[in-house]
Amino acid sequence: MTLSLGLTSVVHATEGVALSSQESASRRLEIVAPFDIKGADPLLSGILFQRMQVVETLVDVDAKGELRPGLATDWTVTDDGLEWRFTMRADVHFHDGSLLTAEVARQALEIARGKPGLLKSVPVEEILAQDDASTGKATLVIHLSEPFAALPAYLADYRQQILAPSAYDDSGTALAVIGTGPYRMMSMSPPLSLEVAAFVDYWGEQPDIRRARYQAVSRAEGRALMTESGDADFTYSLDPASRQRLRDSPRVSLASAPTPRTLLLKVNANHAAFNSSDVRRALSLAIDRTAIAQVVLRYPEGASQLFPPMIEGWHNAALPALHQDVIKARELLEADGWQVGEDGIRHKGDQRLAVTLITFSDRPELPLVATVLERQFHAIGIATRLDITNFSAIPAGHHDGSLELALFARNLALVPDPIGTLLSDYAGTVEAPGGDWGAMGWHDVDFSAELARMAREGHAASDNGRDPRREASRVLQDALPVIPIAWYYQNLAISNRLESAQVDPWERSFGLSDLRWAP
Repeated sequence: MTLSLGLTSVVHATEGVALSSQESASRRLEIVAPFDIKGADPLLSGILFQRMQVVETLVDVDAKGELRPGLATDWTVTDDGLEWRFTMRADVHFHDGSLLTAEVARQALEIARGKPGLLKSVPVEEILAQDDASTGKATLVIHLSEPFAALPAYLADYRQQILAPSAYDDSGTALAVIGTGPYRMMSMSPPLSLEVAAFVDYWGEQPDIRRARYQAVSRAEGRALMTESGDADFTYSLDPASRQRLRDSPRVSLASAPTPRTLLLKVNANHAAFNSSDVRRALSLAIDRTAIAQVVLRYPEGASQLFPPMIEGWHNAALPALHQDVIKARELLEADGWQVGEDGIRHKGDQRLAVTLITFSDRPELPLVATVLERQFHAIGIATRLDITNFSAIPAGHHDGSLELALFARNLALVPDPIGTLLSDYAGTVEAPGGDWGAMGWHDVDFSAELARMAREGHAASDNGRDPRREASRVLQDALPVIPIAWYYQNLAISNRLESAQVDPWERSFGLSDLRWAP
């Protein structure tokens, strides 16, 4: 897959006298973002440790979304697709001084396989370590019970980060973050802060920024105030009001970049109303995506389908665009038996069409969009109660069946190959369809089988031009197990004390090792 939009760069002053090495070493970069630190284990906050460049994976991703070497320098697969061989990078040390070997990587992946996550679904038969002490050559060998072409992309996922053996307790729970990245953990105070310092024995280039602190600040206005006062150098996830407020600030520059993340509405298809695809379509037709995008989010456009254009192959330009048509939405509801009552809300028999929409404020735009959706659904006779709560209420409601509607932004390329997200979100069994952040109560046997085939055999377009990725997008557009609203943009404020700042569209890194102090 190719990411069609590259990095957005913000370059400040380039002339002047560089800081002395002593000045550079003593300065600390301040990063502010809304994400709490939940603990040392990769399952809890591994994505944050990856963004802070403390941990690394066997396979990495470049700015265009292509796989590239990480802790493995190369990899091969046999013709039958059952044996993968990963050559381990030599002379790599963990932050505790221990050496990376194939056996250490094997142990880390075995621990990851034993926990909830994508690797658990890969048909791994065994993982073998081949460490040759005489030559120093190390190879990790993964045997599969059936081919799985997406394996390298799965190994780039943050949950497959390689930690030192001393990071884990006897049960395999990570109690410390001891990785191989250009920065090592100095201190961590969940849920609010952590501090890192440059790792002098890093196998790659030494970073210019030697110290950095991450602070979790949940409220968007709080992050904006810290930016405005100079207490934050790198502010992540700005809301529209904060962007407007900081636009004329002499302290910062603003940066924005599209990401492979879509703002969407998760719909419980087990609900008495939403088990009808026509009612789900009525919900979709009630949404004015253009107004939400341009007025609320200050984005150029809403989402016409699940995958944004930047995810080439999966975005299907031939699909009819999702749009607003309130009259058609009302017709669909009435045809399904939902009639407007005296209170303006629709009823079918004794059932009133009143639902709860769950969302959370970690991403500041979500409550704003939820408020607009409440009004737009009311216009077609659906009463919507908003529940602004913790994000964990969404997977909890998915599992106990209580969730009706949920609003969130889903990263469709958490695994660089979106087939990983599709498998976890929209495949499964009749008894357990979909995932926490995907379909609920919706299951298509043929679609699940096709996703499994694509993960196993690959998904390149055939000689006759048939592209299974575009067909998968069409199935989701027709059934609407989730309803896309807007394609996501990541918005940041970057201090003028910095130069060479970049927005990583894949959200894998804050780019610390590429930053420099401005002269």
